[in-house]
Amino acid sequence: MFSSTLRRVAFRGNAVASSSPGQQQVRYLNLHEYQSAKIMEEAGVNVPFGIAAHSVEEAVAAAATIGDEEVVIKSQILAGGRGLGHFITGNQLQGGVHIIKTSEVSQYATDMIGGTLVTKQSGPQGKPVNTVLLAKKMNLKREFYFAIMMDRESQGPMIIACSEGGTSIEDLAESNPEMIIKVPVNLKEGITEEQVMQVVDGLTCSGDRVKAGAQIRALYQLFVDKDCTMVEVNPLAEDSDGNLIAADAKIGFDDNAFFRQQDVFVQRDVTQEDSREVAASEWDLNYIGLDGQIGCMVNGAGLAMATMDIVSMHGGTPANFLDVGGSATTDQITAAFKIITEDPAVKAILVNIFGGIMRCDVIAEGIVEASKTLELKIPVIVRLEGTNVDLGKKILLDSGLALISADDLDDAAKKAVASIK
Repeated sequence: MFSSTLRRVAFRGNAVASSSPGQQQVRYLNLHEYQSAKIMEEAGVNVPFGIAAHSVEEAVAAAATIGDEEVVIKSQILAGGRGLGHFITGNQLQGGVHIIKTSEVSQYATDMIGGTLVTKQSGPQGKPVNTVLLAKKMNLKREFYFAIMMDRESQGPMIIACSEGGTSIEDLAESNPEMIIKVPVNLKEGITEEQVMQVVDGLTCSGDRVKAGAQIRALYQLFVDKDCTMVEVNPLAEDSDGNLIAADAKIGFDDNAFFRQQDVFVQRDVTQEDSREVAASEWDLNYIGLDGQIGCMVNGAGLAMATMDIVSMHGGTPANFLDVGGSATTDQITAAFKIITEDPAVKAILVNIFGGIMRCDVIAEGIVEASKTLELKIPVIVRLEGTNVDLGKKILLDSGLALISADDLDDAAKKAVASIK
């Protein structure tokens, strides 16, 4: 049960929550392709010339600036698989990436901007397209796959490369895993010349190996200098002269490095994120929306996972992962309830608190305040244990609210599931 819930949380949230008291979840900033391309260019990586447009008029002007008969128009969303995606708005255009005539830019930009694009990675609800990238059409001879990401096993950066790239790298990795090369890099020592050439040879570059190696080094240095969690180039292409070009770009950044990378983090696009997760981050709460009916508010990531699994074991479905951490205030508890209840699928709320640094009386005050402020009409099941538990239970009892108390976690889960049946 635990592992299945963990997979669902990892898939939905792009986040990892810490169980350490007072330590907040680690969230990773992602940027759009046009933003990532600019950062890559500044780092010495070859990228196609492109101009971002936020309106049809800007798109037409961008194409005119490029000045070619054909251009590439790319929908900008924070999800992969755009080329094979489809729009669920307007005329339901197929594909979020197209090579078109300059005379067609106005039509395509109209269909894309303001639309919703669905891809394999976006979920069925899709992502809003607020920006398109107009890029110069390149004469690309071959396409590769290249990525750098942190690897748990080697505890450092891992370069992943493949001599075939473009789309559906996941399918290729499944059908032909021998084509994928992996090169772990020692973070303290940095990438060696031998490792650079190993990647160049693995990509089967046909051009100047020294120049190709310089591009690999530039991508690795970008990963280190910008505190990245991931640098993905799909495709990393080769032009007719054998030069490597980052024809696409996706970069993720570690939020712990915000103080060092403020110029990067100001580019965050919250329209691509779950509005509830955005609100939670503003209150220093760890929230990941799921698709169940029982909202969960817990302190500590481990306890949150256990709560979700026990709810599932008793036939219920968790609607979220919400860890209030070890130092939440009454206002934060109220905010947590508000975020949970904004999900119309939530039919009950289970509060499971094991008080250590997080005092049960503070949680109780927050529950009472939230219940009164939000005029909650759904069942609230509360299990409190630990620091100031007796005071916390007294606050709940004296509130006069119709709260359902539970003796332990198993009892709480059973009552939560029963309350919605």
